[in-house]
Amino acid sequence: MDRLTAILIAFLVGIFGVAVAIAHYFGLLFLIRLILGLCFLGLAMIFAVMLGILVYAKSFKYASLSAIGLISSAYAVYQCYTWRNPIQVLYIIIAYVIVLIFGVWWISEPDLSIIERLRSAASLERSGNFRAAARKFEKKGDYAKAAECYLKAGMLESAAWCYEKSKNYAKAAELYERIAKEKGESYYWKEAHEFWKKAGDKVRAAKCLEEYAKEEPWFWEDVAKLYEECGKREESERAWKKALEYYIREAQEEGVFWEDVAKIYERLGEKEKAKEAWVKYAKYCENEAEKDPAWWKHVAEAYEKLGDKQKAEEAKKRYEEYRKSRTT
Repeated sequence: MDRLTAILIAFLVGIFGVAVAIAHYFGLLFLIRLILGLCFLGLAMIFAVMLGILVYAKSFKYASLSAIGLISSAYAVYQCYTWRNPIQVLYIIIAYVIVLIFGVWWISEPDLSIIERLRSAASLERSGNFRAAARKFEKKGDYAKAAECYLKAGMLESAAWCYEKSKNYAKAAELYERIAKEKGESYYWKEAHEFWKKAGDKVRAAKCLEEYAKEEPWFWEDVAKLYEECGKREESERAWKKALEYYIREAQEEGVFWEDVAKIYERLGEKEKAKEAWVKYAKYCENEAEKDPAWWKHVAEAYEKLGDKQKAEEAKKRYEEYRKSRTT
C-alpha cells in the first residue's frame, strides 16, 4: 500500500468514526441534519461564486439561475438548522435531482431544441430537419444515416467524420476533396489523401497529396514515393523534380540538405549532378565536424558515395577516435 492510499483510508476511517460518534451522542437525526446542512452550505458557496462571476461577465440569464440556486440552497441550510419544516428540505432535494437529470439529458443532445429532442431521428428526417436528424442518428451509432443527413444539411465536415466512423473511407475522402476545393484550404487535401490510402486507392491518394504539396513543398518526396508504389513512373519523376527544386532551395540556406539533393539526382539518373551535391554535402559535414566530431561519421559516408576511399577512411578513423574518447 502506498502512502497516499494509506492517508486516504485513514481519512475515510476518521470521518466514519466522527460520524458514528455524533450519531451516538446526538442521535442519528442530528447526523442526517448535519450532513444535509453541510452539503447545502457547500452548494450555496458554489452558487455564490458562480453568481459573482456571471454578474461580472454580464451573463444575466445564467446569473439568475445561479441566484435561484443560491437562495434555495441557503434556505435548505436554514431548514436543516431549525428543522421546522423538514419536508421543504425534501422538496428542494427532489428539485435538485430533477434539475440534474434534465441537465444530463440536455447535454446528451447538444444544439437541439426541446421539441427536436422528443422526436425520433426518422421523423426529423421526414420533416426535412436534417441537421437534428443527423445528430439523432449519430447518437444512436448509425453513422451512415447520420452522414447522409449531414450532407443534405450542407454540413460536409460532419458528414465526412461520420463516413470515417462508418469506415466508408472513399466517401470521406471524396468529401474532403470537395471541402478542399470549396474552402481553398490545403489541409483538407492531406485529409483526403489519408482516407484514399485507407480506402486502398493510392493513385487518388497521391493526387490529393500532390495538391497539398503545392502549398507544403516538403511533401513532394512523399508524393513521388507514393506514385512509385502505384507504378506511375512519369508522375513520380515529375514529383521527384519538384522535390529536387525544394531541397536545392533549402540546401542553399542549410547545407545539410545537399544529401537529399544528391539522393534525388541519383534517383533521376543524373550522376554528375549527384556527385556535385555529394561534394557540397561532404564539405558541409567537414565544417560541422570541426565543431562536433560526431559529424565525422557523415563525412565518411559522403566520401564513400564519392568513391574517395582515402578520405572516407580518414574520416572513419577520426570518428572512431571520437567514440573512444567518449567511452574513456
